[in-house]
Amino acid sequence: MKIPRDLSGEELTKALQQLGYFPSRPSKGSHVRLTTQQKGEHHVTIPLHKSLKLGTLSLWNLGRNCAPF
Repeated sequence: MKIPRDLSGEELTKALQQLGYFPSRPSKGSHVRLTTQQKGEHHVTIPLHKSLKLGTLSLWNLGRNCAPF
């Protein structure tokens, strides 16, 4: 699957929430922390930048073996 190059942190956050993630800490700046209880507890921290770097998306995808986009 080709990883989109113009995905923002906010768009990724919305996509993850559709997959069962929920905010686990209040957003107090440039990052948000999401948590899921599916297949065990898992946390992911998303930078709220206008455009996420491809490496950030690739590392997340390799860690979970699924793509939210």
